[in-house]
Amino acid sequence: MGKAEKIINLENEDVNNGSNTTNQGWTCRLVIASLFGAFSSSYLYGYNLSVVNAPTLYVKKFYNKTWNDRYDQPMEAASLMLMWSVTVSIFAIGGLVGAIMVSPLVKRLGRKGTLLLNNIFAIVASLMLALGEVAGSSEMLILGRFIIGVDAGIALSALPMYLGEISPKQIRGALGQIHSIFICVGVFTGQVMGLPELLGQESRWNYMFGIIMVPAVVQLLTLPFLPESPRYLLLEKQDAAGAQKALQAFLNKKDVSKELEEVQAEYRAQRSIHLVSMIELFKTPSVRWQIITAIVTMGCYQLCGLNAIWFYTNNILKEAGMVSNQIPYITLITGGVEILAAVVSGMIIEHVGRRPLLIGGFGAMAVFYGLLTIFLNLQTKASWLPYLSFGCILGVIASFCTGPGGIPFILTGELFEQSYRPAAFMIAGTVSWLSNFAVGLLFPFIQGAFGAFCFMVFAATCLAGAVFLYFVLPETKGKTFVEISQSFAKINRVAVSVTNEEMEWVAAKVKVENSDTQNEHGNAITETENSL
Repeated sequence: MGKAEKIINLENEDVNNGSNTTNQGWTCRLVIASLFGAFSSSYLYGYNLSVVNAPTLYVKKFYNKTWNDRYDQPMEAASLMLMWSVTVSIFAIGGLVGAIMVSPLVKRLGRKGTLLLNNIFAIVASLMLALGEVAGSSEMLILGRFIIGVDAGIALSALPMYLGEISPKQIRGALGQIHSIFICVGVFTGQVMGLPELLGQESRWNYMFGIIMVPAVVQLLTLPFLPESPRYLLLEKQDAAGAQKALQAFLNKKDVSKELEEVQAEYRAQRSIHLVSMIELFKTPSVRWQIITAIVTMGCYQLCGLNAIWFYTNNILKEAGMVSNQIPYITLITGGVEILAAVVSGMIIEHVGRRPLLIGGFGAMAVFYGLLTIFLNLQTKASWLPYLSFGCILGVIASFCTGPGGIPFILTGELFEQSYRPAAFMIAGTVSWLSNFAVGLLFPFIQGAFGAFCFMVFAATCLAGAVFLYFVLPETKGKTFVEISQSFAKINRVAVSVTNEEMEWVAAKVKVENSDTQNEHGNAITETENSL
């Protein structure tokens, strides 16, 4: 009867705290943690993706002037182009370095501590980028872009890890989508700041980079007052009291015994929490297909061709007969669509699930790419066709932001249990940044070889990703990390190992969630006692 009584107690806790547990989701502390965490992480990543577009001519002019001052001769066109390409692409190299640094940082400093330390990179990068012109040093701009890339590489792994571990499973996807929303807001802000009326002028372009410091300072002032990840405290630091306080703060309730038990179930399932390395992770049979899924998802996230879309947008608008000085304002529509689609995704992800949004997003992108290819090749046949092309561009952007734009980061955190998670984010981050660099390096050659048909390459990538995820990816919505890992047991060809205590806890939990009346609770308890 001891076991049955334990189940009854767990069920009664659920009944007593039912309204809290079901509706507590968006507590004030969780919202603050996600907003301020994303402001200096996801937002800065998105901002630094778009901020380099507007001042391109001014930065090139500065490079040429610096060269001329040093060597008394203007820089050759080829050298100038190479220097600018390095300035843009070294952001991805910095991101790769940051992604590799994540695992040891989150192990030693924790999730919150890593995010706090990361602000130092943002502040240093901001100073170098903003003062490079004053110092007459083009090297400061290149080094600043590398350092802000390191900041982005760390942030894109540490923040999703932190958000995934502090949020209850019923809102884990919605909270995780704040990461994607802030990336889109950052991109849009970079576009707005680049307008001539604001900072898109020769005398002001360096201020565009100085703004990077603001989110970093804001996070330094706010994040210290927020708790560390409860899972990190309990499973890696063995700080039960600290984990309990963190859960109470995030969930805004005193009784967090059920949540602590859920974390302990993960500990018992893994037998011990030993943070594995990347090599050890690759050698672990029980997570083989989780690794493959994370690699494919993150690879498709970068290789789906969204960067190519930005390249073509201005040309398509010119073909439509729009005045060149009006195009920057019209392209703001793309940023607005990004934000709207990301917000919609965050609102529906816990109802629809990760799997449909991800597969549907990649599938829709493939369709819009096909239509865009057709319209681009018929562009000169009718004056209204460029508008259809622009519509397809908006369709690609909306499809991307609805699913593929944010869910890969959520999935990477959900597919792995505590001991595997840091190494998994390191692998996913490495794949993401290498793919990002590959697109920047190879796209000019792809575009030169295939012309408008280059989008069919990206359509094939999106379609392949959708097909793979359809056959491999299970739904992770509303599941614990242990349950998600167990859903891969069959494809990984490993036995599911769950203790009797975990089985009882999960059974009790399921009965509570499915019971609508006290009568049903009584029946569920009776059935459980009989089975015991």
